Amino acid sequence: MLVRLYDLPENAALYGEIAAKGVTLRRARAFEKHTVAAFAREHFSEKWVSEVEVALTRQPITCFIATREKQILGFACFDTTQRGFFGPTGVLEEARGLGLGKALLMKALEALRESGYAYAIIGGVGPAEFYTKACGAFEIPGSDPGTYGDLLP
Repeated sequence: MLVRLYDLPENAALYGEIAAKGVTLRRARAFEKHTVAAFAREHFSEKWVSEVEVALTRQPITCFIATREKQILGFACFDTTQRGFFGPTGVLEEARGLGLGKALLMKALEALRESGYAYAIIGGVGPAEFYTKACGAFEIPGSDPGTYGDLLP
């Protein structure tokens, strides 16, 4: 899916709602690489662990996390599989419905825009409807499987 970064909505109210729930949104830190990778391994997949590890070696780091009481609730990476790509992203099942997925998505997309991108690509899309509603993303015709063909196990 393609996202027009120059058309992103203002998200101050969303971020305020998240903060009011006791959740902090921030970039992960290099010394937290093992912790964020372990979170991705425990709750998601080994492939995502690889991407998280790439995101945490970039400068600036290209992984945002949502935390509460020193516990990770979710993460969103960008510029990992390909430059200008969003993902992977994941939120704990018990933390879903708090708006964290959208907030993490918007933090990452805003960071891509601040890096000079006009557009972002969401590859390997799962919930397409979510991305359309959250950020106006739309399908890129003929892009499946795109860069994700010939995957190794």
